[in-house]
Amino acid sequence: MLCDSSGQDVVNSFSLVAYIPDPLRKFLDDLRRELVPGCVPNAHVTILPPRPLSGSPAEAIEIIRSRLPDFPPFEIETGDVVVFPVSDVVYLSIKEGRKQLFQMHPALNTGPLKYQEAFPYHPHITLAQNLTHDQSIELAAVARKRWSEYPYPRVFPVESLSFVQNTVRNLWVDLAHFQLDPAPSIHR
Repeated sequence: MLCDSSGQDVVNSFSLVAYIPDPLRKFLDDLRRELVPGCVPNAHVTILPPRPLSGSPAEAIEIIRSRLPDFPPFEIETGDVVVFPVSDVVYLSIKEGRKQLFQMHPALNTGPLKYQEAFPYHPHITLAQNLTHDQSIELAAVARKRWSEYPYPRVFPVESLSFVQNTVRNLWVDLAHFQLDPAPSIHR
C-alpha cells in the first residue's frame, strides 16, 4: 500500500475515465446512490477498466499523453438500462460513441497500462454492481423507471479524460487530466 500526497492510502489499481458533465452526471450520481445506498459515485465512462500498473504512474501518464493526440473530442449518446448476465452489473448502455471508445481502449492498453481484463471491453456507465442476480433484476427495474423520467439530453461531449487511482476505502483519486485535441495527428 502507498500513500499519495493528500494522505490517502492508495493501491496499485488505476483506470482511465471520461467524467460525465451535468445535468446527466447529477442525475446518474443520484440514481446510483438510490440504487446502492452508501455509494460515493462520480458518473463516468471507463476507457481502461481498473488494473495494476507494471510501471510507475508517471510512465502510464506519459503513455496516455503520447497516444491521445490521435483522438479528437467526440459525443456519447446513452441508451437503455441493461444488466450484464455474468456479473449482474446494472448499467446504462452507450448507443453513439462506441466506435471511438473501442478505438481508444486497445491504443491505450499498452506499456505499463497493459492488462488482460476479466471480460472483453464493453463501454457502459455503471449504475449498480456487486449484486445478486435477484438484486440486479430488481434494481434494473427501478433504474429503467427513473431513466424513463429523465427530462434532459442523453448526449454529452467527451473532451477530456482523467487517469485515476483507487484507495483502500475504494475512493478514486484523480492523478492526471488530459484534453482531447480537436485536430488529431494524422496516422501514417
